[in-house]
Order: sequence, then structure tokens, then C-alpha cells
Amino acid sequence: MSNLARIRNLGIVAHIDAGKTTVSERLLYVSGVEPRIGAVDEGTATMDFLPEERERGITIAAAATTLPWRDCELHLIDTPGHVDFTVEVERSLRVLDGAVLVVDAVAGVQAQSETVWRQLRRHRVPALAFVNKCDRAGADFLSALASLERRLGVKPLPLQFPFSIDGHFAGHVDLLRLRACDGSGASQTSDELWREIPIPAHVRDEVGVLRSELLDALADFDDGVLACVLEAREPPLELLRAALRRATLESSALVVLCGAALHNIGVEALLDAIVDYLPSPLDMPPTCGFDPRTRERVERASDPHAPLLALAFKQHSEAHGELHFVRIYAGKLQAGAQVWNPRTRTRERVGRLLRVHADAHTTLDEAGPGEIVAVTGLHHTSTGDTLCDEAAPLVLEALEVPEPVIAMVLEPRSTLDRDKLRAALARLAREDPTFHQREDEASGQWLLEGMGELHLEVALHRLQRECGIEAAMGRPRVTYRESPRPGALPGRGAGRIERLHGAHTVFGAVEVELGPSEGPGEGPVVVEWAPEAPIPAAFRSAIGEALLATSQSGPRLGYPMVGARVRVVGGESRPDEDSESAFVQAALQALRAAAEAADMVLLEPRMAFEVETPAEFSSGILADLNARHAEVEGVECAGKLRVIRGKVPLARMFGYSTAVRSLSQGRASFSMLPAGFCALTPAVRCERGLDPPP
Repeated sequence: MSNLARIRNLGIVAHIDAGKTTVSERLLYVSGVEPRIGAVDEGTATMDFLPEERERGITIAAAATTLPWRDCELHLIDTPGHVDFTVEVERSLRVLDGAVLVVDAVAGVQAQSETVWRQLRRHRVPALAFVNKCDRAGADFLSALASLERRLGVKPLPLQFPFSIDGHFAGHVDLLRLRACDGSGASQTSDELWREIPIPAHVRDEVGVLRSELLDALADFDDGVLACVLEAREPPLELLRAALRRATLESSALVVLCGAALHNIGVEALLDAIVDYLPSPLDMPPTCGFDPRTRERVERASDPHAPLLALAFKQHSEAHGELHFVRIYAGKLQAGAQVWNPRTRTRERVGRLLRVHADAHTTLDEAGPGEIVAVTGLHHTSTGDTLCDEAAPLVLEALEVPEPVIAMVLEPRSTLDRDKLRAALARLAREDPTFHQREDEASGQWLLEGMGELHLEVALHRLQRECGIEAAMGRPRVTYRESPRPGALPGRGAGRIERLHGAHTVFGAVEVELGPSEGPGEGPVVVEWAPEAPIPAAFRSAIGEALLATSQSGPRLGYPMVGARVRVVGGESRPDEDSESAFVQAALQALRAAAEAADMVLLEPRMAFEVETPAEFSSGILADLNARHAEVEGVECAGKLRVIRGKVPLARMFGYSTAVRSLSQGRASFSMLPAGFCALTPAVRCERGLDPPP
């Protein structure tokens, strides 16, 4: 078996408060990497090393580490669960081969877990599930299994069933080997994680049913298991594991384990499942990119002797410089080597090559395929850039970054801090692609855009803590979008520039149409050229770039434009007087005129919400949601809880966390996810001062 077959790249993903970081901490302890167990509630977690994370008790930035188990090397990334930091999950999953989805045994699959599952499917990342917190009051393993099938649309294959002793969660029954593992005697510092006991009598019937259902399900994936079932023979353990591994790699079913990470119950079995069922780099298809010279798609296998191919998926600033986190797909990366960045067309020299363990580093001489490392010394590389061999360049698919949905105005309290603030905001924007900042030189203020109130609040605290900058932040406001009304006729506009520039006349004339795009209504602006447009070919690239840049500030109301198609349909050329700058200015004039003539609508971000509340508070919460113009799509019963789901404009939900706590005496919880945009009615636009009264 090659070294590549011993590598597992995986992420720990889930909804906030499902216990991801606690699971990660126990994995580090059980594998022997950490001699002590970090606690999230006490602010001592190894993987939550940022001061903001330790104060708030949540994960904000994805943290990487490496741990050994059996004969394998596990590269693990602990990801955030809060929707405001979803880009951390997105860029982590972009470079991972597998994942562990942590599910709360009481709440089951929650809103952010659904979002993460969609990200897993989009990136074709195989996963297994760990039902955590089985020790909590109200934990229901079978209900959690049902929520996995109902909300994720996947067939769960439970390999364990939890049991209690004297009313307290004690361990699980291994459905493959039919043995009970009692972990109730394992303290948080004990080396004895579990002991084998007879299967408790009160769960034998349920265990028999679940094992029979497991064998029937595996018979669908493996002919050998099917033959054993039909002949009433006991399938060999290795045959069952091979069938489970095949189902996991094909993402046709979801292996499910259970436990209580806080008490070290089920952690060792989870490590075994990671090694047995999640893929190595050799199990993944060859990495596909395109050759920047020929634009042809090229595949490159995970071969240490192939030309270098790596992706820089994360950037982090430290006191000693910037770190770039890199996943290597092919070839070898060496300290001091030169690499090629096809986007910037520059050579970069690798400074130090580091193995990362949260905020600690170990120097490496080289790293090969399948490894996730950090690199220093890269000055022209950004998140999502490909690093490769200049002689065999290849560009990998870039990261998908969601657009910000909320904005705030920031102003330094002292004019002496302006230059320091400008540099600090630029650094935050480099680290986080969803954090946008723009300086208004006329007002002396900055407009900050992000994924939510918490996102921007954390950014402000980092400015104060790390940079010593005191700044005043205004009230949050949503980031609106302009778009041509779907189905409307395009607006037409023309621009013409003819003036003396020195001793010469410069000329340019452009005519454009602005209408709805043919793709998704919230997609990016598309610039097209009519065949008959008499615009010199040498100027078309500059004109297209200028039209796209102007659409980001909205030629009509100042908001970014989406779902629009700008078509250059006409113009005029005078070969002796044509000027690129004149054509660009004429095109911008034409776009503004077309926007005035077009039937434009204003869009606001809409959020999908999920509120979990005790039944006695549900009516008051529903009344409050109706007052916020929410569209309630359903109310589900989950024992004594009610789960309310629907969609609501983001502008109506500022400060909702305080309101829902007040309405439920602090017993309800809620989460929100971006759910696209919706058009504002004229009455709402007038109410918010976005349009003058009709």
C-alpha cells in the first residue's frame, strides 16, 4: 500500500452547537496528538485559538491539524457552523476528500446542516455522519436517523445503536460485530475508552431489527452480501466493510455512528470509521483543470512524480507575515522552490513550508499529493489561485464566493488612524472573500459588507484587538440589488464623445441595450456584442470591463446590478479619431441612459429561517413573524418542540435573536440562511426611503 493510500483529508461540518469542535478536540486526544482535552465552554479548545472564538464559544475560522490513527495520516479541518462564516466551509470542502457530518441527537438535522450537505454534494465529497450528544435529555437516535433521510434525502446506514444503563447513556452496540461497547466508565482523562459487555436485554430486539435492515440495504450495493442474505448465511465482516466503503465513496448511502464526544464515548469508533470508509486521494478521480495556453481541459492524477498542481484555498495573516493554506493535488512542493501562478502570470518563491496544528507550525522540507500545508513568501497569490509548474500550467476551478447581504458604515474615531484602518481593512478583505470594504473619500467613511451582523461585529472587534483601532460603526443595513424586471423589454441608450484632446480630436460612439438575462434572475451581469456593432475590436475588451465595473455600483440607483444582459448593438467609428477612452466613456453614458429607459426593479436579500421553540411559545413567535412580513411555510412537531420554517426579508430580522429570546423566556433558538432575493414593492421602497413617493 502506497503512502497516498494512508492519507485521509476530511472536514468536521455541521450546524452551530452540534459539537463539531468538541468532536475535533476528542479526536486529537484519543489519537495522542494532545495530552489534554480542550473545552469549548472554558475557552481552552486547541482548534478554537482565536481570541474571538474563545470568548464567544463558537468557531469563526476553519482550523487545520494532522493526526495519526492506525497506519494512516489524517488531515483534519474543523469548520464553523454559523451561516455568517459559510465561506470557511465552502473553501474547506473545495479541497477535502471526505467529511464527518455531526448531528445533534436531540435536534436532528438543522438548517445549516442542510446547507453543508448541499455543499458536500456539489463538491462530490463523500461523508459519514456522527450523531452526537446522545447523553442529553431528549436524545433520540432513531428520530435523528429519520431526519437524515427526510431532510437530506439520503439513505442512512446505522452501524451502531445507543443504549443506557440505569437511565444514563452508556455506550453503543456495534451492529456489524454484534457487541456492546460500554464507555460509561471512561472519564475525560482515562486511557480506557470502552469495555465490551453483553448486549443489554432492553435493546436486543431493536438491535436485531436494525441489523436485519442494514444487511438488506447492503445487499443492494454488493452481490456477495446479497448471496449471504438469500442463503441465510452470516456475511464476513470484511465483505460488509467493503460494501459500506463502496456505498460511502459513491455517496449512495450515509454511514451513521453515534456517541457523546463530551464524554469520549464513540470517538475511537469514529476514528476507525474515518480510516475504513472515507476515501484516500487515490480513491478520488483525477483532478481536472484547463490549460491556460490552449483552454483545453486536462486531467492530472495524484502522482508525486507529475508536474506540481496545488490550490491556495485560504489566507491568514500573522505577526510574522501571511500564511497561504495549500492543498497539493499532484507533484511535490518544496521549501525554496519557484511556483507559477497562472492568474497573475507571476513566479512565486516558496519561503517556508509548514505543517499546521491550529496556531502552531512545524517546518517541512517538502510535501506531496494529498497533503494540506501552509506556505509563506507568496506575495501575488490570493484565495482560490492555482499554483503549478510553469512548464505544465493548469488552472483549477475557482472558489464560489457568496455575495454579501448586509452592510455597515465605519468611521475611525481619530484621523490619525485612517492609514492604519485602510491597511487593516485591506488585510481582512484578503483573508475573507465575503468581507468587502470600500472607502468613500468624500465622506471619510468606509462601507463594510458581509454575510451578517455577527460577521461584521467580529471584524470590528478584530480591528480593535489586533490593530488597536477604535472605530464607530453605524446601524446595519441590507445590500440591495438592481435588476431588469424579468420578461420586460430591454431599455436602449446611446453615448457619444467627441472633443479636442490636445491638438487632436478623440471620438467614440456606443449604443447598448439593457434587459433581463436568459439565465438565473440573480446571476452576474453579462456583456454581449451584436455582430453588426461597428466597434473596433481593439477597444472591445476595455469597453466590456468598464461596463461590468459600472454595473457593480448601479448606473441608476447606485446598487450592484444582477440578472442583467448588456448588449452592445451599435455605435460609430472614425478610424483617424477613434480613442479607447472616448469609447469607454461613451459606453458608460449609453449604459446610464439604457438603465433609465429600462423597467428596473429593486431586490432585497431574503432569508430562510428556522425557529425551534417549546410549544407554549409558538403562537407568540408566529404572530411576531407575521408582523415581520414572514412567509411561514410550515410548523412541525418534534416532541415538545415546534419547528417553524419559512422565508423573510433580511431587513425585518435585525436584532431578532433578542426578540425571540424575549418571546420564549430564552428557551427558543433560531437560524437563518440566505435564500436569494425578492423584489420590493413601490410601497416598501417609499417606506424605506429608497424611492421618492409616487
